[in-house]
Amino acid sequence: MTDFNAQIIEEFRANEGVVGGHFEGKRLLLLHHIGRKSGQERVTPLVAAPDGDAFLICGSMGGAPADPVWVGNIEAGPGETTIEYGTETLRAATTVIRPDGEEWQRVYGIWAAYWPDAKEYETHTDRKFPIIRVVPVSTVD
Repeated sequence: MTDFNAQIIEEFRANEGVVGGHFEGKRLLLLHHIGRKSGQERVTPLVAAPDGDAFLICGSMGGAPADPVWVGNIEAGPGETTIEYGTETLRAATTVIRPDGEEWQRVYGIWAAYWPDAKEYETHTDRKFPIIRVVPVSTVD
């Protein structure tokens, strides 16, 4: 996965946030997060469904049985992180929405409608995927 992510990050940065292939026509963002155990900064490319002034990203990990590590990193963090979107680097507020209410149903519905692979991911697990609302708040100098 690391090599795959590295290629996507390189393409994202080389093409002003546009990635082709399987991601053609969809927007991605690069999520910066700090490892809970390592303390090291990580960068993860993720499909970003628009929701008003926010983006919705999903901890689906292709339908794996457990949440991806980055979800726990965001959840353990200060509620704010850095993202790259298009050509901008932004500070963003983050909120993890767990699958236990109407808000999750609404935001998961938006993300699943935006990313057609969601239905396939659901067939790989009984786990319901957390959604993270990412709200840009300022540019990074």
